[in-house]
Amino acid sequence: MESGPSSPPPTPSDPLEAFPQRSLEGGDIAVLVLYFLFVLAVGLWSTVKTRRDTVKGYFLAGGDMMWWPVGASLFASNIGSGHFVGLAGSGAAAGISVAAYEFTGLFCVLILAWIFLPIYIAGQVTTMPEYLRKRFGGNRIPITLAVLYLFIYIFTKISVDMYAGAIFIQQSLHLDLYLATAGLLAITALYTVTGGLAAVIYTDALQTAIMLVGALTLMGYSFAAVGGLDGLMEKYFLAVASNRSENSSCGLPREDAFHIIRDPLTSDLPWPGILFGMSMPSIWYWCTDQVIVQRSLAAKNLSHAKGGSLMAAYLKVLPLFIMVFPGMASRVLFPDQVACAGPEICQQVCGNPSGCSDIAYPKLVLEILPTGLRGLMIAVMVAALMSSLTSIFNSASTIFTMDLWRHVRARASEKELMIVGRVFVLLLVLVSILWIPVIQASQGGQLFIYIQSISSYLQPPVAVIFIAGCFWERTNEKGAFWGLILGLLLGLIRLVLDFIYVQPHCDQQDERPAVVKDVHYLYFSMILSAVTLVTVSAVSWATEPPSKEKVSRLTWFTRHDPVAQTVPVPPAAPLPAALSQNGPAEASGPSTQAGAVGGDKCDTHSGDVAPERSRALTFMLWLCGMHGKGQAEPPSRADPGLVSLEENPVVKSLLDISLLVCVSCAVFLWGYFA
Repeated sequence: MESGPSSPPPTPSDPLEAFPQRSLEGGDIAVLVLYFLFVLAVGLWSTVKTRRDTVKGYFLAGGDMMWWPVGASLFASNIGSGHFVGLAGSGAAAGISVAAYEFTGLFCVLILAWIFLPIYIAGQVTTMPEYLRKRFGGNRIPITLAVLYLFIYIFTKISVDMYAGAIFIQQSLHLDLYLATAGLLAITALYTVTGGLAAVIYTDALQTAIMLVGALTLMGYSFAAVGGLDGLMEKYFLAVASNRSENSSCGLPREDAFHIIRDPLTSDLPWPGILFGMSMPSIWYWCTDQVIVQRSLAAKNLSHAKGGSLMAAYLKVLPLFIMVFPGMASRVLFPDQVACAGPEICQQVCGNPSGCSDIAYPKLVLEILPTGLRGLMIAVMVAALMSSLTSIFNSASTIFTMDLWRHVRARASEKELMIVGRVFVLLLVLVSILWIPVIQASQGGQLFIYIQSISSYLQPPVAVIFIAGCFWERTNEKGAFWGLILGLLLGLIRLVLDFIYVQPHCDQQDERPAVVKDVHYLYFSMILSAVTLVTVSAVSWATEPPSKEKVSRLTWFTRHDPVAQTVPVPPAAPLPAALSQNGPAEASGPSTQAGAVGGDKCDTHSGDVAPERSRALTFMLWLCGMHGKGQAEPPSRADPGLVSLEENPVVKSLLDISLLVCVSCAVFLWGYFA
C-alpha cells in the first residue's frame, strides 16, 4: 500500500481526511466535457425527432417506444446517485442485506408487466390517479393520491438524489454546490422541458450504458484491490478502524454481513420483514408509481413493455455486484475513514457524527481509479443523478397537469396543458435548488436512514388500494378512501415519531418509546398493510357495491370485457369523457399528429401568422413543440399510449419462457446469498 508519492506535506491531516486533496486532472475533465456534450446531443436529437405538440406525444412519447429504451429507462429511473452512495454505504456498514431491495424489485418489475400493465391498458389510463378515478369514481381518492405522489417525489426522491450527487460534486469537482447543481439542473431541464418523455427515455438509455461501463470498471478495480470475492469475504471482517476504542462494539463488522436472511428480532433487516414487509413498498414503486408505469405505457405494445421489464429485471441483478460489494471493498481499503467508530472521529472525517459509510463509493472513485477513468466515474454519478431527476420531473409534471390542473380547469386546451406541464418542470427545478440547504443541514446521515422508512410508512396503504382495486371487484370508493386515509394517518404518526425520537449513536443508550425502538420499519409496513386491507374490506362489504362501469375492463378478471361504446360521439366534455375517448381519439390522433410533426418544416409557409411574431417568440414556441397550430378545442384526455392487449402468439411464448428463466435466476440468487 503506497501513500501519496507526490504530496508529503499534508501527512498530519491525512489519516482522518476523507478526500485528501484529490482533484480531477485534464484527462478527467475532458471525459466529463465529452459526456455532457454527448448527453445534450442525444437529448436535443430526440427532441427534434419526436412528436412534442400533443399531450400523448409529450407525456407518453407518442406511445411508440421499443423494448430496449423502455428497459434501459426503467433501470436508469430507478438507479439514481442515491443508489450508488446509499447501497455502497449500506454495504460498507452492514453487508449485503440491502441487496434484498434490489432482488425484491426484480420480481416486482415482472409483476408490473405481466399482471398490472394489462389492467392499465384495458382501462386506457395515462396516470395512476386517473386509474383510481375510473375504478372508484369521485375525485377525493385521485386528488389525495396526486398530492401524495408529488410530496413523495419532492421530499424523498429529489432530496436523496440531490444529497448523493452533492457528495460527489463537492468532494471531486471542488465546485460551489449551488453553481454545480444549478448547471446540472439547467442541462437536465433543457431536454426534459422541450422533448418530454421521449427525450427522457432516449437519454436514459445512453445514461444506462455509461453507468454500466463505469460501474463494472470500478467493480473490477475494487475486486482486484482486495483479492477477489474470496479476499473480500476474508478481509471484510478485519476491516476495523485503528482508532476504535477496544471496550466498545462500535465500528465492528456484522457477523452476518454476507447473509441476506437475518435474525427476525435483533438484526438490522429481519427476514420476515424482507419477505413480507418489503414487498408492499416495492409493489408501490414498481407497479403503481407514475415514474415507472409511465415508461411501460410508452411502449409500442404489450410485448415491448414486457421485453422492457425483462431487461430491467436482469439489470436489477447488478447492483449487488457493482455497488454493494465495492462499498464493502472500500471499507477494507480505507477502514479508518469509511468504518470510523466514534461520533467525534466521524465528525472529523466527513462532518457527520452518525457515520461515514456514505463516503465509501466516492472514496473508491477518487482513490483507486487512474486519470480518465476517474472522470468517467464522475460522469456515471452525474448520469445517475440526471436520469433519476429527469424521470421525476417528467412524471411529476404529468400528474400535476393531467390530475390536478385538469381538475381545476376541466376545459383546458391542449396548448394550455403543454405550457402548464413545461412550467411545472421549471418550478420543480427551482424547488430542487432551494432544497439544497435543507439537505446540507441534515448532513445526509439521518436523512438517508429515513428514506427507506418513509417508503415503509407512506407507500403500503397506496399499494393495498391498487391491489384491492385491481383484484377484488367488490372494492368500492368508500372502502378504498377510508382504508387509504387510516393507513396514511398511521404512517404519518410513525413518521413523526421517528423524526422526534432520533436513533441514538452506537455508544448511547436507546431511550426511544417501544413503538419506535422495538417495531422495525419493515414490520410496521406489514402492520400498516394489514390494517389498510381490513379497513378496505370491512367498509366495502358494509356499503353498496360499485357499478358495472367502474369494474368493466378495470380489474384483472374483467380486463377482456367488450368496450362499452365502440362508436361514441367525439366528446367536448371534461372528465366523464375519459372512458369513451379510446376510439375517436385514436382515430383522429394520427392526422393531427402528422400535421404537427410536419410542422417543423412547413411552419414557414403559414405567412399570415409568422410576421406578427418576434423571432424570440417563434423560437420559444418551436422549443416547446408548439408551432402555432392553436388547438382551441379542449381534448377529452391524453390518448393512452397502449390500446390493445393482443400479442403475437410466438412472441408471447418467447416472453413467457424468458420470464421463467429470469425468475429461476432470481430464486437461485436469493438462495445462494440467503
